[in-house]
Amino acid sequence: MAAAAGTGLIPPTANAALEAALDEKLESRRKASGGSFGELEPLAVRLGLIQNSAKKPRLQSPRIIVFAADHGLAVENVDGNHPRSTAATVLALLAGRLPLSVLARLHGLDLAVVDSGVAEPLSPQPCLLARKIAHGSRDSRAGAAMTTAQAHAAMRAGMEIGDLLGGSVVACAGIGQGAAQSAALLLSCLSGVPLRPLADSGPDMPEGLLEHRLRVLQEARNRHGHLEDPIEILAAVGGFEIAMMTGLMLVAASRRRLVIVDGMAACAAFKVAAAIAPAVADYCVLSRSNPQPGLDRALALSGQRALLNLGVDSIDGTGATLAWPLVRCAAALLGDASDGDE
Repeated sequence: MAAAAGTGLIPPTANAALEAALDEKLESRRKASGGSFGELEPLAVRLGLIQNSAKKPRLQSPRIIVFAADHGLAVENVDGNHPRSTAATVLALLAGRLPLSVLARLHGLDLAVVDSGVAEPLSPQPCLLARKIAHGSRDSRAGAAMTTAQAHAAMRAGMEIGDLLGGSVVACAGIGQGAAQSAALLLSCLSGVPLRPLADSGPDMPEGLLEHRLRVLQEARNRHGHLEDPIEILAAVGGFEIAMMTGLMLVAASRRRLVIVDGMAACAAFKVAAAIAPAVADYCVLSRSNPQPGLDRALALSGQRALLNLGVDSIDGTGATLAWPLVRCAAALLGDASDGDE
């Protein structure tokens, strides 16, 4: 289902003639300013290639979507003592009580939260999209986290959300109990890299937690290590929010939209989507919301660097709101004087 849609509908952005035209435009900016714009320049080129135009990129109706789901791995205490439930985090986001909500509003990003598989029921409210596949995934240490049918259903839900979106930019992040550990496991299974660098949350981890986490994740990896198909691996060890983000990324890329990827779960979705349709990578830029070493390794697997690293330690998605002004600045480099906003 997703493989056929992804590989057939997502064109690579490579275009030598257009890239030369974009570089020429940036060179005129360098001459006018007497210097370089640093990392904004390759970002500006990527924006031009994504929109297949040398004109100033149109950054219409930007939005950030946070996909929330609980993971069966959480019963193994791989997450440590989490300060709040996934449902409580969702409600705090929707009520505007978290920095992500505030920054999204400040920068003009429409915020939506998707109930992909939160364990607790959530009552209907504005900006909450109900797409619950189940009340949390199963423990991948004991069996598959999702059935293949559930994984496909979650991907279809993400594609449907992508189809409903207008505009040209979408940022996505995934949250939930056990989400980072499930993402680390999925990234390890897909890439073959060891679990330790992906599962490390840094020096503030409680004593013994990393070793316990590694034992649990390694047992899950051993159970499902024979799988090779990316969607089967996703079903075995991933989560509903990762599957939905995978579908969203495939559709967004097919519509030539910029995708801002933020956090471990989103990095895992990016890896699955790129395994299905490699050209997805042309449409994605990465950001980060925490300094954890595991995220360093996840970002390295993408072959890209985060747009911005301010040392922020917050809920996934926060980094995307901070990186958004850089995207706007990069787009402005390709504008003309007649645009009136330089």
